[in-house]
Amino acid sequence: MTVVAGQVAGAAYIVAALLFILSLAGLSKHETSRRGVTFGIVGMAIALIATVWVTAAGAWDSEAGGAAVTGLVMLVVAVVVGGAIGLWRARVVEMTGMPELIALLHSFVGLAAVLVGWNGALYDTGLEGALADIHHAEVFIGVFIGGVTFTGSIVAFLKLSARISSKPLMLPGKNALNIGALVAFLVLTVWYVITPELWLLVAVTLLALALGWHLVASIGGGDMPVVVSMLNSYSGWAAAAAGFLLNNDLLIVTGALVGSSGAYLSYIMCKAMNRSFLSVIAGGFGIEAPTSSDQEYGEHREIDAESAADMLAGAQTVVITPGYGMAVAQAQHGVADLVQKLRERGVDVRFGIHPVAGRLPGHMNVLLAEAKVPYDIVLEMDEINDDLSAADVVLVIGANDTVNPAAAEDPGSPIAGMPVLRVWEAQNVIVFKRSMASGYAGVQNPLFYRDNTQMLFGDAKEKVEEILFQLSRVSELR
Repeated sequence: MTVVAGQVAGAAYIVAALLFILSLAGLSKHETSRRGVTFGIVGMAIALIATVWVTAAGAWDSEAGGAAVTGLVMLVVAVVVGGAIGLWRARVVEMTGMPELIALLHSFVGLAAVLVGWNGALYDTGLEGALADIHHAEVFIGVFIGGVTFTGSIVAFLKLSARISSKPLMLPGKNALNIGALVAFLVLTVWYVITPELWLLVAVTLLALALGWHLVASIGGGDMPVVVSMLNSYSGWAAAAAGFLLNNDLLIVTGALVGSSGAYLSYIMCKAMNRSFLSVIAGGFGIEAPTSSDQEYGEHREIDAESAADMLAGAQTVVITPGYGMAVAQAQHGVADLVQKLRERGVDVRFGIHPVAGRLPGHMNVLLAEAKVPYDIVLEMDEINDDLSAADVVLVIGANDTVNPAAAEDPGSPIAGMPVLRVWEAQNVIVFKRSMASGYAGVQNPLFYRDNTQMLFGDAKEKVEEILFQLSRVSELR
């Protein structure tokens, strides 16, 4: 029975892996994203059922008796408890909390890889010669990748949830520390393969935990969306390493899919931000600490909702550039209503989405899709930037660093060279913001003091609703 169960589980794993590939393909487009999610859910359900089935068959045929049954019970309990917690968190988490939740979930993958690696080291496989050496290398590498992913994801969670400062940690000789840790890992790996002593595994575990913490702590808030994507890649490789140790083809395939797709997404985002991919994954290698600027930009101008509504009513082209502030205020539905109202009046309305708007890749796109904003008017930065100079009004809703002209005009700025939405080229700019505080990267924004910029202070959701009310009044008067 165990042999048959193993064959069935192997076939089920292949089906699940194919569904995961179809899921990634579906998630690459707005129109097929729901189908992609469905494929992923079905694939994971098949994988879980197959795992429980093969474990139950093994317990039934095993001579271990009570121990095997205990293992089966623990597996079922783990699946039920994990599923219940996952369902609960999925129901209660706000979109604003999604980035830190994902970072926290990555930490679980890393921790699991560490535990699997230690289990592989403590369990006597009976392998000899070259096979034993390969096994020892798998254990060591798996523990290292898992440890880096675990603490790196914890630091990302703490930064994204504002439990610690988003500013980069700039330890003296931090580049040497990172390179030294990698060299030490290579040396310890060779040593462990030759002489698999337990203290070496303890040493690499501590080294990996320290390196993961330092890598992410050294990355500033402006690069956090890339960090989340990068940690997603790390978690994939950690899962693949666990798959090799457990001889589980599904974990190997799934981990490779997640690892490679996360790495490629990180590369794309770095290109869009004019950042070096190698510098980001190395925790800011070669980037010195930014210098703060006390430059005075003059006085800002304010506007109220009624005046903003009048300006929008007289506009022909409007561009909306959302940021994390829109997510915090949960203003996406009000913004969707505003878009509909303006389009009914014949106003050409489009969105400009920066690659790292929000704190998660695709964060703004998901929010707008949730609010039923038409896909065809949601444009990427490269598609909208050249048209901003022709816009009558640009609404900057909760964005800051992604619309900062200092990136293009101030070579000494910490975000110098980062491609941004050139909203200041529009005829009028209205910035929705709670205060004049700097953005997540901690950089002052001279946009707020431009002659064509006016600040609309307050909660973005409330201000959008006020503008909608004023637009309705204008329509009635006409």
